[in-house]
Amino acid sequence: MTTAQHKIGSGFGATSTADDVLQGIDLSGKLALVTGGYSGLGLETTRALTRAGAHVVVPARRRATAEEALAGVAGAEVDEMDLGDLGSVRSFAERFLASGRALDIVIDSAGIMACPETRVGPGWEAQFATNHLGHFALVNRLWPVIAPGARVVSVSSRAHHFSGMRWDDVQWTSGYDKWQAYGQAKTANVLFAVHLDALARDRGVRAFALHPGGILTPLQRHIPKEEMIERGWIDEDGNVLNPQGFKTPQQGAATQVWAATSPQLAGLGGVYLEDCEVAEIAAPDDTGTTGVKEWAVDPGQASRLWDVSAELTGVNAFSA
Repeated sequence: MTTAQHKIGSGFGATSTADDVLQGIDLSGKLALVTGGYSGLGLETTRALTRAGAHVVVPARRRATAEEALAGVAGAEVDEMDLGDLGSVRSFAERFLASGRALDIVIDSAGIMACPETRVGPGWEAQFATNHLGHFALVNRLWPVIAPGARVVSVSSRAHHFSGMRWDDVQWTSGYDKWQAYGQAKTANVLFAVHLDALARDRGVRAFALHPGGILTPLQRHIPKEEMIERGWIDEDGNVLNPQGFKTPQQGAATQVWAATSPQLAGLGGVYLEDCEVAEIAAPDDTGTTGVKEWAVDPGQASRLWDVSAELTGVNAFSA
């Protein structure tokens, strides 16, 4: 497969922070939207972007919690939105469109991970619906105000190695496995960026997907303590164990901020990033240590997922 998935020599790495990659970048006058921008990596992303001069809109399912978390962050505003409820996504988008503002950066950072089998909307599997379909609908509804030259960043995970798309049962109507369902949702995040970039690049809008790194944040809320101990993430007292190479939240936010702002990525798009660098294609037998699986950057699968998502959500800004 011919691909742009090759390192570019960014000079940054796994220990770089969001502030590191923003050195010398002035975002004054730029408007960004960050889903999940009030918790974990999203919060660090919001803080870093505002420090660089951007104004950041944070749509939040838990509005009061978001307002409390962002109370001291100048340049951040909160609105209400639940990615698992397409009516809520539509309402937020309509309010934003009515504001008459244009977006320079969209970072789809919110998500849920490894939750017990949960159904939302018309019975959709919650991880696929929240992590992918909600963001798909949001970006398509906001497309009229995504400015030429903007970047759309889809926060995926190395967990996309766990599963490609289950085309015969994307909603996991049988045989639910919380980690494979998470993996499919993260594959969908990458495929979304691949096809959005193909559709939007003529307007100068580029899309990227990424793995932020391993970071312990509220994203792990659904994982029992016993399982985290078994996986070697924490000890019996809840202390973080770092043989896994966990990043700090500031380091974890770096790749999505780099994707959204770096001039080093000019002319690129539709690629998967990790550690503030373009990732290489993972070997077929790679068990999730590095790189991107070919199934996640395959243009044919990306186009197929776009069509499925448009049919499910009833939204497609690029339909004829």
